[in-house]
Amino acid sequence: MTTDRPYHHGDLRQALLAAAVEAIDENGPAGVSLRDLARRAGVSHAAPVHHFGNKAGLLTALAAEGFELLAADLAAVRAGGIVELGVTYVRFATKHRAHFEVMFRPDLYDADNPDLAQAGSRAYSALAEGIGDGDAADPSAMLAAWSLVHGFATLWNTGVIPPELVSDPDSGARTIAEAFARMR
Repeated sequence: MTTDRPYHHGDLRQALLAAAVEAIDENGPAGVSLRDLARRAGVSHAAPVHHFGNKAGLLTALAAEGFELLAADLAAVRAGGIVELGVTYVRFATKHRAHFEVMFRPDLYDADNPDLAQAGSRAYSALAEGIGDGDAADPSAMLAAWSLVHGFATLWNTGVIPPELVSDPDSGARTIAEAFARMR
């Protein structure tokens, strides 16, 4: 007699993505296994494979979801200028750490996936339009601004910024974004 749980689930895709976020928050992307995600979601061990194909398929969906969330967050503050974009980018990275860890690791997912490419393009466009104040951003300014906030977010998320330098990610992001805005 088998004790496997049934495959049917109200929203299997979201349940598995939520389980992936939980697993990545606990162990990083390397610690993700489809069998563990199935256990966490309360479905059969074959369900994630049936739905996503493999681990890369699941992480591709997670990265695409992350880019969509980031695009929405950035679009909501675009009128606030470069400082608000920077703070929002870092806030996203700290609030959605699992997504952020996967989004910029093409070795983990199918970089040729069209849904992922569209989602990434929307996020990039929202950032570029905000930096360019509604126009196309100067590519060097875009790269510099993105590098600053992405680097800060990564440093914050990995815990290597000494607390005496910055007390919280929002104030740190605001400080570096304001410094960048003054240099432009």
